[in-house]
Amino acid sequence: MKPSSRAGLLLATTAFVLAAGVARAEDPPKPDAAPEAPKTWMSGITLGAQIQGGYVFNPAFPEQRINFGQTLNDRANQPMLNQAVITLQRQIDPKNPGPYEVGFKLQAQYGSDSRYTQALGIFNHAVNNQMQPDIGEASVSMHLPWLTEGGIDVKAGLYPTLLGAETIDPSTNLFYTHSYIFNFGLPLKHTGAYAITHALPWLDVYTGIDTGTNTTFGMGGDNNSAMAGVLGFGLNLLEGNLTVLALTHFGPENPAKLVPNANGYYRYFNDVVVTYKPNDKLTLITEGNWVRESLNQANGFGAAQYASYALSEQVALNGRAEIWRDDKGFFVAAFPSVHGFTSTQLGNPAPVMTARPTTYGAITLGVTYKPTLPAPVAGLLIRPELRYDSSLNNSKPFNNGKDNGAFMASMDFVLQF
Repeated sequence: MKPSSRAGLLLATTAFVLAAGVARAEDPPKPDAAPEAPKTWMSGITLGAQIQGGYVFNPAFPEQRINFGQTLNDRANQPMLNQAVITLQRQIDPKNPGPYEVGFKLQAQYGSDSRYTQALGIFNHAVNNQMQPDIGEASVSMHLPWLTEGGIDVKAGLYPTLLGAETIDPSTNLFYTHSYIFNFGLPLKHTGAYAITHALPWLDVYTGIDTGTNTTFGMGGDNNSAMAGVLGFGLNLLEGNLTVLALTHFGPENPAKLVPNANGYYRYFNDVVVTYKPNDKLTLITEGNWVRESLNQANGFGAAQYASYALSEQVALNGRAEIWRDDKGFFVAAFPSVHGFTSTQLGNPAPVMTARPTTYGAITLGVTYKPTLPAPVAGLLIRPELRYDSSLNNSKPFNNGKDNGAFMASMDFVLQF
């Protein structure tokens, strides 16, 4: 059976089983119950799992089933098992840290997303099909009561980037498909360490050093021999109803195999996310993005506006509007082969679909449905959406270079245990 068929069978079976779920209320706590005993460090360790799968329908039926302008959702008209994730972790509670706290996160991943989320040097070319393994995260975290009243939080290891409104973890996003900013204007992962200094109750300062974008260490793990870094700040205003995260990641990203003096050409990822909650039902997120590649002076820049309105605890309406400019045709691309993305980062030959300089516009409308299900299910998200992408300067990047616009109807589920 082909991987896509196995994924489709898994999606159908899971949806059928969950359709019969019935919520069960918890017993109210007893008013005279004894206080809970202090937890040990070991008692804070948790083991969880998450599965995401979905389907993107493209009525143009493009050749090679490629949705141009997408990475994790690049396959049209076939069921996808995007991620099956197992996570062992001990989280640090940012609201109630002790004098010192230590946590960790180990996450194993399998699915079609791994074609893009793999860091160089980890499972690259381990299997030759669409479904691939990955290490989602392998990190240690510490809270240090140093310098300021709020102290410092530190993380070291392999971890997802701090930049951006959207994340690799689908449960934190509003939509199945991703923005151009997420796909082409941001890193995905880093190997290194960063610190968040809680300078004031409303101000956090971010500093970090790493091996670069989607890289690890050594030959095959880093595409050049230079380090990279991250700097920025976070604001927490209006009792948490208004937050700002402004970060920049900088360093050489070109493969030394192809680019002479690759260490001398920097790439700058600059991103600002402003989140405002005017009331309990409405959330507004505004993201601005600019990525600059000094090798050929290429720029990608734009903005995305999100809105989410909760009709109830189970149903929310979501919208996203975005405009993003690729002024040299350098950033936006598609990778038909199963190892195309990682091969390109390493400087190895791989088929790549590109477009001429284009200003991209996209509008996405969707619904998030969260039914309540009994244990052992911890949560379920079902997210249908409609999306239209367009070239705003009359280029034809979509559907194998035939169209200046593309329509997609998608739906995914995120199942948590």
